[in-house]
Amino acid sequence: MSSERQARLADRIRVLIAERLEKGLRDPRLGFVTITDVRVTGDLQHASVFYTVLGSEEERAGTAEALKSATGMLRSEVGRKLGVRLTPTLEFILDAIPENAGHIEDLLREARERDAAVAATATGASYAGDEDPYVKPREVDAE
Repeated sequence: MSSERQARLADRIRVLIAERLEKGLRDPRLGFVTITDVRVTGDLQHASVFYTVLGSEEERAGTAEALKSATGMLRSEVGRKLGVRLTPTLEFILDAIPENAGHIEDLLREARERDAAVAATATGASYAGDEDPYVKPREVDAE
C-alpha cells in the first residue's frame, strides 16, 4: 500500500514540476529540460527529481543552477497542488541516461568494427593442422 502511494505521489510530482517548467521560470539559465523520473522516499519526506537537458555542458550547468535557485518556489507550488500534510523536499539530479546511452552506442560500434575485422581476417584463413583435430575411433573396413 505504501509503495503504491509513493508511486502515485512521485508521478504527481513529476507532472506538476514538468507543467511548471513548461510554463517557464523566468530564468535565462534554464535550458530545454525534461523530467525523466521522480523517486520519493518511503516516509514521503524527500523527492529526487531526475532530469535531462538538451544542449552543451554550459547549458547543463546553467540549468542546474536555475533549478537549484528555483527549488523553494517549485516545492511550495508542488505542496499547494498536492494537498498533503507535509510537502517533500526536492532534490534535482542530472540524469546520465543520454551520456550512458552514447557511451554504450560507442562501445557497440567498436565491437561491430572489431567483429568485421576478425571476419575479414578469417575469410582467407586455413586450418593450422587437420580440419578436424579430434581423435576418432578407428573405422572398421566392411570388407
